[in-house]
Amino acid sequence: MESDDLAPVIPLFGGAAPQAPAAEPADPGAKDWHTTWRDLGSRPGDRRPVPVQPLAIKPAGGVRFVELPDEETGDEPDLEKLRADAEERLVKALRRRSLSVSEARAKLRESELDADAIDEIVDRFSRIGALDDAALADQLVYAGVERKNQGRRAIAQALSARGIDRATIDQALEMLPDDDYERALEYARGKANALLRFDDDTALRRLSGQLARRGYGGGLALSAARAALDEARSPRSRVRFD
Repeated sequence: MESDDLAPVIPLFGGAAPQAPAAEPADPGAKDWHTTWRDLGSRPGDRRPVPVQPLAIKPAGGVRFVELPDEETGDEPDLEKLRADAEERLVKALRRRSLSVSEARAKLRESELDADAIDEIVDRFSRIGALDDAALADQLVYAGVERKNQGRRAIAQALSARGIDRATIDQALEMLPDDDYERALEYARGKANALLRFDDDTALRRLSGQLARRGYGGGLALSAARAALDEARSPRSRVRFD
């Protein structure tokens, strides 16, 4: 007696294959046993589209689901937050040192703000006095004269490097006394004694070069250097009072 569980016999040398007995109708009350067919349909042609599930990320604390972003509609940047962050960075920079308007614009351009938003921020900071190129120019002129003993040319170059416009630079330099020679001579006097070990030409060349690098013109630098070296070599400059 053949068992119903045996596989059908396929003839090797021709001939019709025996027909398998027809399957009995499924019990209507029976439960579908194939979950994949239940989800996709009973036949390959009956498959239904499967919805895309959220991306599952498994961190150390457990599984959490993250919604995939919509590729067609990206989120617009929060302009108010960008503005607030940019202003905060500018305020922090101003706390460290004074900035020119040009430097402030460069700082704001590091954010994603457009030109109109940058102009608005710069105008508002200028109105409250946080940005003031004229005041900054006065500070730089004072520092150049009193602390660095620089000449007009060096001071003008320093202001220009900070992005201050030429009109504001000229206005600041107008307040500077026309005493470049006296300031050059004062600086040269402080350096002359250290150069006396050299011959006259070498000492003059080195001292005038130092003055030129501080922004004093060639003729003025040479005159101040020569005068300072002459004073240093003068016997009167070597008189000691016990």
